[in-house]
Amino acid sequence: MTRDKHSETEAAQGASSSSQGSNPFHPFANDSVALTVGGLTIENGTDRVSISGSIDLALDKRGLEQARELKTAINAIVDALEKKGDLPETSADQNAPTKRVRNPFG
Repeated sequence: MTRDKHSETEAAQGASSSSQGSNPFHPFANDSVALTVGGLTIENGTDRVSISGSIDLALDKRGLEQARELKTAINAIVDALEKKGDLPETSADQNAPTKRVRNPFG
């Protein structure tokens, strides 16, 4: 019996889950909460929120559920940024000059 790509991906990624437990995701509130939707991770931080990974949103109920979870998280991030009000053009660390370092492997 063959399995389709979606079933294999879902089995490999498991159900959508969050490491936040019963605590809701509050962007920029702490450095310890992460939300996982499929293979996408949204890591909280007090000065930034990092989004990494990838996700395939299938045309099914599971895809809709995951899309809603992502929408809720993104809306919370946008709301937190808008409530902050007086935001700089870029954060201080983004303005820091880059420097070259010797490649330790080459």
